Amino acid sequence: MKNSVLKVLVCLSVLIFMSVAAGCKDQTSVFQVNDVVSDPGAFSKPLTLEGIVYAYSKGDASIVGVMDKKELQCTTPNCKKALLAVKSPGAELSVGDEIEASGSIIKESWGYVLKAEDVKVVARHKLGA
Repeated sequence: MKNSVLKVLVCLSVLIFMSVAAGCKDQTSVFQVNDVVSDPGAFSKPLTLEGIVYAYSKGDASIVGVMDKKELQCTTPNCKKALLAVKSPGAELSVGDEIEASGSIIKESWGYVLKAEDVKVVARHKLGA
């Protein structure tokens, strides 16, 4: 009897520990550019952003303008694309790179930027001519 109670207590302890440990994981939400660009200041927690590199900053090559993946459906040259600035920590990105960038949105003197801690290129798209 004591042995059975001990086994149940050990199992419950393990389950409680696993559920607490799972709750402590750094979980970030995944957003599209159009989810964020209208009010980037509203995002105070780390997030993951999916989008496509569309332009570079003239002053800093590590900052790119990222458009929403839905913008690929627009085939006319006059499409207005909402861009969100992303500062990449590593390798240079190319126009057309579909990325997942994880980090935090910060306010700069010129506007908001997602300061990425990690950027992964998940696909490549041919944009423009």
